[in-house]
Formats: sequence, structure tokens, C-alpha cells
Amino acid sequence: MKTVEEQLSNYKSVHFNKHNITSHFIGIPLIVWAVTVLLSLNTFTLNLAGTTITYTPAIVLLTITLLYYFKLHIKLALAMTLYLAANLYLASLVSAMGSALWIAIATFVLGWIIQFIGHIYEKAKPAFMDDIMGLIIGPLFLMAEVYFALGLEKKLDKDITPMAIEKRRLIERSKS
Repeated sequence: MKTVEEQLSNYKSVHFNKHNITSHFIGIPLIVWAVTVLLSLNTFTLNLAGTTITYTPAIVLLTITLLYYFKLHIKLALAMTLYLAANLYLASLVSAMGSALWIAIATFVLGWIIQFIGHIYEKAKPAFMDDIMGLIIGPLFLMAEVYFALGLEKKLDKDITPMAIEKRRLIERSKS
């Protein structure tokens, strides 16, 4: 399994342009929320020892994702827990609406449009095109960027930035 430094530097290697990063702070939350809504449209129940547990595919997927985040970096995962819990709550409010499917689809498409516009500024393809894990790392990357902006996790920032620059150089060299 790749370390958090490897994952974040790989992702950052195609996310240096400020317009691209800004687009990701809009697009990724829209996409995550839309997927959460879509996966909250169906509920399931499980009876264990007389206790009924109701859950959605969103809860299952986000729990697995959080476990992975905790394995990568506990401090980032703690903040991601709060973010994803809020996402689940907001998704649950919309998923009960009759138009939830269409709202989620429209939000998902809008999020991706914003993402791809950002990559026009970056002049680099999205990270997930070379490594599907980019889809999972994107939200964690944004949380790391928030931490860095707040002056937190300075060592992590110092570790990933040179690695990302080197990866970007390799990408640029392979193009020519």
C-alpha cells in the first residue's frame, strides 16, 4: 500500500495551478455530495440479536473510505470524518425528496465539468486517469491543503511538495 506521502504527492503532481486547485475545492465536494445522495436513495436493514440497523450504501462506502484514510493519516482522517458525516447528513435531507435522483445527477455532472475546466488551466490530465485511487485521494488532498493553509502538518507538506514537483517533471519529460 502506498503511503500518504506517495498518494498526496502523486495527486499534487497534477494540481499546482491555483485555478485548478480552486476548481477542485468546488468540484470535488459537489461530486462527493452527489455520490453520497445517489448511494443514500436506498436503505437496507439488518437484524442482529434483536436490534435493527438501518444503513445505506453511502454509509458503507464512506465507512470503508474513512478506514482507508485512518490507515493513511489519522489527523487528516479525523477532519474527513467530520466532513463526510456532514455530507451524509445533507445527503439524507435531499435523498428523501422525489427529485433527489435528478438533483444528484445534475450536481455530479456540474462537479465534473468544474473539475475538467480546472485541468485546462493545469494543462495536465486528472490524477485518476493514471491511478484510479485519485478518486479517493482527491477529497483527502483538499483536506491536506486546508491543513497546510492553516499551518498544520508542515512536515507532510514539506515531504510531498518536492516529490510532486519531481513527478510533474517526469510527466512533462514523457510528453516531449
